[in-house]
Amino acid sequence: MTRIDAKFAALKAEGKKAFVAYVMAGDPDYDNSLELVKGLPAAGVDVIELGQPFTDPMADGPTIQLAGQRALEAGQTLERTLEMVRAFREGDDTTPIVLMGYYNPIYNRGVETFLADAKAAGIDGLIVVDLPPEEDDELCIPAQAAGMNFIRLATPTTDDKRLPKVLQNTSGFVYYVSITGITGAAAAEAADVGPEVARIKAKTDLPVIVGFGIRTPESAESIASVADGCVVGSAIVAAQAEGKPASEVLAFVKSLADGAHRA
Repeated sequence: MTRIDAKFAALKAEGKKAFVAYVMAGDPDYDNSLELVKGLPAAGVDVIELGQPFTDPMADGPTIQLAGQRALEAGQTLERTLEMVRAFREGDDTTPIVLMGYYNPIYNRGVETFLADAKAAGIDGLIVVDLPPEEDDELCIPAQAAGMNFIRLATPTTDDKRLPKVLQNTSGFVYYVSITGITGAAAAEAADVGPEVARIKAKTDLPVIVGFGIRTPESAESIASVADGCVVGSAIVAAQAEGKPASEVLAFVKSLADGAHRA
């Protein structure tokens, strides 16, 4: 059982929804980013989704693209992201961390080396948005063999014919993308999301967590009420981009987490 599996089992036993927070590793620099990440569990974050900056982030909107650029310009690399996770684990051995990004940096490091290093650092799961199920032998199946969850995205265009393929080797949770398009582009609506979550849950026992288009405590509560929890990324990254100190960003994160936990 991974930390992710254990967290969702505990939340289910408590009758609580999950709040997942996305932050970009190394934005605006290593030290500020690490301070923010270390503060997330106390702000109510159940699962940390840590973005690995990449030069061609095709699923991400301008907010997260710019965060990735800032991180890269400040010297963030995959090795420094692993270093950040190791530093976090010195004080927290229970909060799950999911690394979200693209395949190129992993391929460049070498899959076997990356998985050994990521596992040793304390990463619990991977979201790699540019590897479809047809490429599961590339990373998904080796990751699961190494004891990490491989989390797949389902979208409004994932029809009933495609869904079983998407779910086939997914573990940890299913990430439902609430809108068609990039991150931070539109608002998620519970009336649209609810039936889609139900459709996915009819095909899997995994928790279904909804992301994209959630910016306020009210929307976090609304979306979490029709799913097993929600993810907020762009709104947190945007607050950080305004130059707010970590304490202010974490207060905002706490308001979002409180919203999700009210659901």
